[in-house]
Amino acid sequence: MSVQTIEQSRKKTSDLSFVPELVYFEPAALDYPKGQRIFEWAKETGIPYRMTTSHNRITNLPGDTELEQYRIAKRTLVVGIRKTLKFDTSKPSADYAIPIATGCMAHCHYCYLQTTLGAKPYIRVYVNTDEIMDAALGYIQERLPETTRFEAACTSDPVGLEPITGSLRELIDFMGQQPNGRLRFVTKFHHVDSLLDANHNGNTRIRFSVNSKYVIKHFEPATSRFEQRIEAAAKCARAGYPIGFIIAPIIWFDGWQDGYGELIDSLDEALPPDVRTDLTFELIQHRFTKTAKSVIEKRYPKTKLEMDIEKRKYKWGRWGQGKYVYPDEQAEALRLFISERIFERFPEARIEYFT
Repeated sequence: MSVQTIEQSRKKTSDLSFVPELVYFEPAALDYPKGQRIFEWAKETGIPYRMTTSHNRITNLPGDTELEQYRIAKRTLVVGIRKTLKFDTSKPSADYAIPIATGCMAHCHYCYLQTTLGAKPYIRVYVNTDEIMDAALGYIQERLPETTRFEAACTSDPVGLEPITGSLRELIDFMGQQPNGRLRFVTKFHHVDSLLDANHNGNTRIRFSVNSKYVIKHFEPATSRFEQRIEAAAKCARAGYPIGFIIAPIIWFDGWQDGYGELIDSLDEALPPDVRTDLTFELIQHRFTKTAKSVIEKRYPKTKLEMDIEKRKYKWGRWGQGKYVYPDEQAEALRLFISERIFERFPEARIEYFT
């Protein structure tokens, strides 16, 4: 491939949310049209690629230190086959997590994937989407006449990967044909244009993870900007999608009232009137575990994220594991302020929970 061709290919990727620096392929992934397409794209773009026996075991990532390997892993794409088609439950957000990808290219300092993905922070995408959708159909049929809800963003941000995979569009079209199936996902990215004309039939709810400009600037590197997310939400609303917003993590900082007030006001200005009767909000205060604190401080040693255990309240979880949250007085102040601003601007919206 000529230098000119490589430069042209790279230019085509300039509007993508994620362009990997290294790609691994399971050999069997190339037997699927999606795997072959991603393979050809990687070659045309000039991205180095390697073969691997398993998408679950990438052991030879470059980097002299653990921190270097982590940063390189976040720029590494692994293309494989999802062999386990038994879906995990995803309560209370949905009935099941539908697995189209694992891992995220963003560098959100607080993210729970820091610990849940452990030593596998690289991004995995699965090319056997037809088999995944067939499995989803089986779950839908098992639960008839009930409606079955699927969450597509439990372990990744699928919108950030959509320009490469197209998997989300496939899921939306599929779920649009299911009277008793519903899809939902959340994103911090604005690359939604390919989803706007999908045949969703109102069966997919797109939720945008939004926050104050302060939080996005300091704690959410490699994500779409405040204005980009709000513009994308308005686009999806005009395309007829049910819309929701997750404000998370809600962080106490100097000027937080102004920051979160500006956020709600900006949503009010951007959203068309006809989407407000079916608008949802999920509110999640910042929390962390001791394990997460240790991992975050290693991976983001200059972070400004406040994780002082002495300033926090320990909250036990359902499975005997707890997290550090804000003391009751601070948590209640955050909840009241943001809830009141939401209902001032969106009186018909639903706040599904504050936690």
